[in-house]
Amino acid sequence: MKVSFASLVAGVVLLAPAAALAHHSFAAEYDVKKPVTLKGTVTKWNLELASPNVLVRQGWNRHSLTVGDVVTVQGAQAKDGSQMANARTVTLADGRKVFAFSPGGGDSQ
Repeated sequence: MKVSFASLVAGVVLLAPAAALAHHSFAAEYDVKKPVTLKGTVTKWNLELASPNVLVRQGWNRHSLTVGDVVTVQGAQAKDGSQMANARTVTLADGRKVFAFSPGGGDSQ
């Protein structure tokens, strides 16, 4: 099933994952064989990231992304076909990666 991410692209702001999703394994929710690349301007989001502790260890803070930033996000699409994805990498327009780790997502550092 093809899912249009066009509406999602315009609404990418990355925050910590919802508590309800944080307890599910990557493999249960996302399909590594369905990669997705989103490019757009940060306004709001529908992407899952690692826990807040992992994000802080990766250098994130509340100002890592701001409304208006142009980003490219690579990740894996939700298995249920919803417009949800697990972010593997987030790259700013200047090439800086502000996030490059997704537990269980097959990424290594």
